[in-house]
Amino acid sequence: MSASLSRPPRVGVWLIGARGSVATTVVAGCAAVTAGLHPPTGLVTESPAFADSCLPALSCLVFGGHDTSDCPLPKRAEQLAAGGVLPAGLPAAVAAELAAADREIRPGGPVRGDNRDEEQLIASFTADLRDFVRRCGLARAVVVNVASTEPAANGSTLPPSSLYAAAALRAGCPYVNFTPSTGLHHPALAPVAESSGLPYAGRDGKTGQTLLRSALGPMFAQRALTVRAWSGTNLLGGGDGAALADPAAAEAKNAGKGRVLADTLGATPEGQVHIDDVPVLGDWKTAWDHVAFDGFLGTRMILQTIWQGCDSALAAPLVLDLARLAARAHEAGLSGPLTELAFFFKDPVGDAPSALAEQHAEMQMFARRLKGGPGVRGERGTRDEGKTPEARHESEPGSGEETR
Repeated sequence: MSASLSRPPRVGVWLIGARGSVATTVVAGCAAVTAGLHPPTGLVTESPAFADSCLPALSCLVFGGHDTSDCPLPKRAEQLAAGGVLPAGLPAAVAAELAAADREIRPGGPVRGDNRDEEQLIASFTADLRDFVRRCGLARAVVVNVASTEPAANGSTLPPSSLYAAAALRAGCPYVNFTPSTGLHHPALAPVAESSGLPYAGRDGKTGQTLLRSALGPMFAQRALTVRAWSGTNLLGGGDGAALADPAAAEAKNAGKGRVLADTLGATPEGQVHIDDVPVLGDWKTAWDHVAFDGFLGTRMILQTIWQGCDSALAAPLVLDLARLAARAHEAGLSGPLTELAFFFKDPVGDAPSALAEQHAEMQMFARRLKGGPGVRGERGTRDEGKTPEARHESEPGSGEETR
């Protein structure tokens, strides 16, 4: 067998918001780990549980995406290194990989003055995706939304996140929504997603405060301690801080945080989550929680937590995990919501548990299922063998006007 035939297939990762902080950290981090410059800290898919799950290697990932920004990835990486998000010297060490990914980024939209209607935008985004897969000789591509949070959708108009999601379906690509934006949750897209034969996952990556809540909530319930109130505050800057200064966007973000507590505690405690934009913090965020609870004989007690972290460094490994898992699920012929990946999300699609330990157990079961090779069949998902990714979706609802 020739060297070209024995080479492992390459998999595309198409990032929505491809020049943002998270996307830049994803590309730079993947290159750094692949080159052995840094260990794969934070990458769940590099743990022993996934050793035999046939996931695409990090070295086989090819990056591209859509963005409305024109700041080149190498320059964005330099900015992140100056802010302490990326290690000093890393942008120079992986400059070639950053430049290669930047060449695959296409203009997003809609932007001010863009007169294209929804169908034209979806068609344009779809063409970009198909061209990426064809030119780069990819076995498949996964679309991951890491753009800034948008307000919740109202009415029949598709918000930008849903336009990109519709294009993913039409191009035959698995879709992951790492944001709280609407994406596939729009009523016009839900039936198309279900009938597309594609796996999809989301939404809103669980990187900090909600990760902690999904671990602590079950603790109170399991110890029969009554939570009276649970309040929180988030301080963050950067693009996310600016986006979440919009009350409608903040409301969309907080919905998942509150749902975790309601599901794990069995009731919704008093208290709210406040999000404050502090531009000077840049990509760093602080999350503070104040939990008031009752113990034996009604003794009143308090738990307070402080979570301080770098948003991009927390999110980037999860994006790589999800891209690899969604690509493997697609290769295995699975379709529909990947509820087994609820571990990664605040507001997971499908019927999934909210407690972190239960989510982790389901994810490990999923890892074992993926060891079965192409055409995996299990309790969840379906099988669609003998077709290329393009052929599989030529006759599906996502291939024409009905995607709108």
